[in-house]
Amino acid sequence: MRSGGVGSSTISLRIGAFILDTIPVFYYLRAMKNITITLPEETARWLRVKAAENERSVSKWLAGLLAGMQRREDEYEVAMKRALAIKPRKMGWVDGRKPTREELHDRAAFR
Repeated sequence: MRSGGVGSSTISLRIGAFILDTIPVFYYLRAMKNITITLPEETARWLRVKAAENERSVSKWLAGLLAGMQRREDEYEVAMKRALAIKPRKMGWVDGRKPTREELHDRAAFR
């Protein structure tokens, strides 16, 4: 084994007369922060069951749940900025006049 990181080993692959030696290197560098929360016992029990149903630790299950919430919120903000950036258009009124209230609310026209 050659050193090259966590879980590295040499892999040799023979292709015809050639031998290709590779060293897969996996670096898992994530800055993680521990947070302590206090929950009622019933909620903590529910949380442990939910995490177990998803075959994850409570920490990983909560991290995934919160990451999803953060992603949805970020996507919403981007969509909102995009929608607000659209300039309003002037309405092209029929015959150059605004429709009457009756014309706007005439449901028979849509049937």
